[in-house]
Amino acid sequence: MTSPQFPKKQPDDASVLSLDGEAMPSHVAIIMDGNNRWARARGLSGVRGHRAGVEAVRAVIQRAAEREVKTLSLFAFSSENWKRPAAEVNALMELFLMALKREVKKLNERNVRLSIIGEERGFSHAIQKHIQRAEALTAHNTGMHLVIAANYGGQWEIARTARALAEQVAAGDLAPSAIDEDCFDAAMGSERVPPVDLCIRTSGEQRLSNFMLWQLAYAELYFSPLLWPDFGADAFDLALNDFCQRRRRFGMTDEQIEAQGA
Repeated sequence: MTSPQFPKKQPDDASVLSLDGEAMPSHVAIIMDGNNRWARARGLSGVRGHRAGVEAVRAVIQRAAEREVKTLSLFAFSSENWKRPAAEVNALMELFLMALKREVKKLNERNVRLSIIGEERGFSHAIQKHIQRAEALTAHNTGMHLVIAANYGGQWEIARTARALAEQVAAGDLAPSAIDEDCFDAAMGSERVPPVDLCIRTSGEQRLSNFMLWQLAYAELYFSPLLWPDFGADAFDLALNDFCQRRRRFGMTDEQIEAQGA
């Protein structure tokens, strides 16, 4: 078994930055999938696959910043991933802690703001401490916003928000009739994570896997056959290029959209 091969021909920069006047995505979210399969295809341990995946993360972060993507969200560890073998989970936690120690300084130097979303209490004290330090260090940066979803699940996020609103209603601080999409969005803290424009999933799988279910409501979906360690800057450009060729309707007809642009 071999990993899928990336096409040799790449788009030029102009086609990515602007195509028929279509806007680039402001928020790109990526479900990074295929580390284990990449490793197995090479007779390596799953841990080696995750380590190779870190290199792809670096490449994509750099390219997203170059393309002036405002928000880049990466699904690093789902709330369901705790079910994996203990050795793999421990290795992932070590990688996460190492990244928090080593990579954050580089992100800060590049003016990148870092946020970690998910249930932090599920992590060790050391990881929680470094998450807080990383967010504090980069809090005032004005460049790209990098969001790492760790111990995260879309259903968990929605349920947590519903519970918080229910508590406000029970306390008499909020009328049930006041709960609408904007109210719910504000309660989620979605000012930190805006709606997703483009969601990329690697490894050929075509599902959302409980990722940012609220924010993905109107996202364009792009599925790459590449396993995550093989997904680099050029592959990211291909996804942007594909996005720029699409027409986003948001419930409207083509005629309405054309009239707006007139």
